[in-house]
Amino acid sequence: MSSPSLTNGEQSALDAAQRVARDVIEPLADTWEIERRFAHESFAAAAEAGLTALLVPEHQGGRGLGPVALALVLEELAAADLAAAFSLVVHNNFVRGLAASGNQHLIDSLLADAVAGRAIGAFLLTEPGAGSDAAAIACHAQLDGDEWIINGEKAWVTNASAATVLNLYAQTDPTLGHRGIVSIVVDASTPGVTRLEPYQLLGGHGMGTGGFRFDDVRVGAKNTLAPVAEAFAAAMVGIDLARVVVGAMCVGMLRRSLRVATEATKARQLFGASVADKQGIQWMLADVATDLEATRLLTYRAAELLEAGADATLAAAHAKKFAARAAESGIAACMQSLGAMGFRRGEGNPLPRHLAAARISAYIDGTTEIQNVVIARHLFAGESQS
Repeated sequence: MSSPSLTNGEQSALDAAQRVARDVIEPLADTWEIERRFAHESFAAAAEAGLTALLVPEHQGGRGLGPVALALVLEELAAADLAAAFSLVVHNNFVRGLAASGNQHLIDSLLADAVAGRAIGAFLLTEPGAGSDAAAIACHAQLDGDEWIINGEKAWVTNASAATVLNLYAQTDPTLGHRGIVSIVVDASTPGVTRLEPYQLLGGHGMGTGGFRFDDVRVGAKNTLAPVAEAFAAAMVGIDLARVVVGAMCVGMLRRSLRVATEATKARQLFGASVADKQGIQWMLADVATDLEATRLLTYRAAELLEAGADATLAAAHAKKFAARAAESGIAACMQSLGAMGFRRGEGNPLPRHLAAARISAYIDGTTEIQNVVIARHLFAGESQS
């Protein structure tokens, strides 16, 4: 892949991402893990740098980035910490949907705060009993005059511990399946909304992942973001881009891990010679370099297809699947090359949190198994794999 040609605005966003990653995320990422809390400092710094409306057109106050530039921005942020980066992905998707599909009431009341990062958005689709089968949601919304009454529970919500506005997907009529789903914007402080305790996870605590419960929550019908029969399709809009972004974040983590490993092995002495002189170490890291190159090529090929307006569903599935696997195995190899020191947090070593984040990448925006469903569907339909 040739180096992308970025506009001045896109380059400005990339420069801002590099500054936030270097000055804020990198120094604090281990703190968020140790304290098991949301990355408030990262979100605030990103908002100040104009990174909270990356997908919103410039005339609405956003950056208006295309897929390639967006992937580059998220690659830089995730090279420091995937959790902080993915928190911004979720917020940016919320703002994109609001700007593109919100009615005048929602735009007038929420868009400016969401663009500026004064409001923090979250996406509430998954439930305790409905993970990959997103259409099987049970959280219920019923119209009562000009209000929705909402009951149910949502799980695995990124930004849950800090979100102030929620894009909630609820079922209005179970007999209609996915055609009965509606999307409603809910203020997190609305009576009847309970913010559940954040999850204790292997890693990625900067995302503030958790859940919400809704008990007879009343929300005005004017807060409908996507109406019945259109909401599920709206939820799937941008899924190919989301998978490309996961691939780009894996590129960032793998790239950073490989650099740490090569620099550390060159500096470390073992049996009277540099560790980097050992062929076993060289070949181990050479394999990581090959997987990094393949991940980069798959990811940015899919991003370029999206940029050109072409069908990128298959390319995005390949990229996301390969990237998650390559990141996990590659980061583990980088850790192994450092011996026990690779397992130790702090002292400029991002490998432990990157390894946990690589495991996370196998789940977000469709599990590896869901990518296999997409790939197999194309394969057995006889569609082109080129």
